[in-house]
Amino acid sequence: MAETHSNATAAQSRPTMSMFAPHQASTASSSTTPKEDDSSKANLPKGVVLDKDGKPCRLCTSAASWRTMTKQASQSQSQSQPQETQPKPSTAIPKSIATAASTVPTTTSTPRSDCPPDVDALGRSTWTFLHSLAASYPEKASAEQQTEMSSFMKIFSRIYPCWVCADDFQKWMAEPSGRNKPRLSGRSDFGNWLCDAHNEVNRKLGKKEFDCRLWEQRWRTGWKDGSCD
Repeated sequence: MAETHSNATAAQSRPTMSMFAPHQASTASSSTTPKEDDSSKANLPKGVVLDKDGKPCRLCTSAASWRTMTKQASQSQSQSQPQETQPKPSTAIPKSIATAASTVPTTTSTPRSDCPPDVDALGRSTWTFLHSLAASYPEKASAEQQTEMSSFMKIFSRIYPCWVCADDFQKWMAEPSGRNKPRLSGRSDFGNWLCDAHNEVNRKLGKKEFDCRLWEQRWRTGWKDGSCD
């Protein structure tokens, strides 16, 4: 458990949380084929991900990219109003996207704390839940408990609200060699498997990897220096 690690080292090792690579998600949006055409996608701000119906996916997009989109939609609508008889400027974003963006007030003030989550907030909450799930998993799981958790992880990977993130998770778990298959024999196996999954995301995002030897201190027992007590 790396008991010789200093408090500073442990603090630096604590993971930054984002569920299955939103940066990957933004790339996926440009290669999928939802109902909007390619010219529509070209006018979207960088980082905005389309849902499978061709509309912006708020749960797949960062708050910053979403605010940029709503600002762009507002500007596009204000520019087109005095010139309704003239062709729309080429920079105008698609009607379906402008409609979705218009439901969000544009403001320069500090965002409210009770807004719908973006992809990062969703990811942080999800990792907290999953690591806590591992922390409460039996030290030695019965066959029934392993079957239940296996079923849960399969269902979870299909219904996760950020669909491109969900696809990424499914592909990672289905790696042909089988090395990423959930390890569910007990708490230690499950916790380390989730830590590996989290570090896969950290690598994709260029973030520091977490020392998986410390996962129980981070998510179950608290740091040995008593700072969590």
